[in-house]
Amino acid sequence: MNILFLCTANVQRSKTAEELFQVLYPENTYKSAGLSAKYVTKAGSTLCTEGLLKWADKIYVFEQAHIERIEQYTKSRYVHKVTNLDIPDEYCYFQKELVLMLIERLAKR
Repeated sequence: MNILFLCTANVQRSKTAEELFQVLYPENTYKSAGLSAKYVTKAGSTLCTEGLLKWADKIYVFEQAHIERIEQYTKSRYVHKVTNLDIPDEYCYFQKELVLMLIERLAKR
């Protein structure tokens, strides 16, 4: 299964999720990207493209604003693949609390 994690800049949350789940569940393929061209450019990270949205079987975002951003550019084409993990942008890369929250929220999926 192809799983895509999307956050704002692809630095903290989505990058942590991608790398964590690659180790925990290697039978799937994971990618991550950011939804803000401004912040992705500033961080030198990966920007989400429609190609990534097509590639993914499941898409996990971290805020309602991320879903709205996807809809703004692609209408409702990919919304059926999207799940909001509802994790605010207040965690550092691989911060213990973020890792535990990701494991808990994705175990239910």
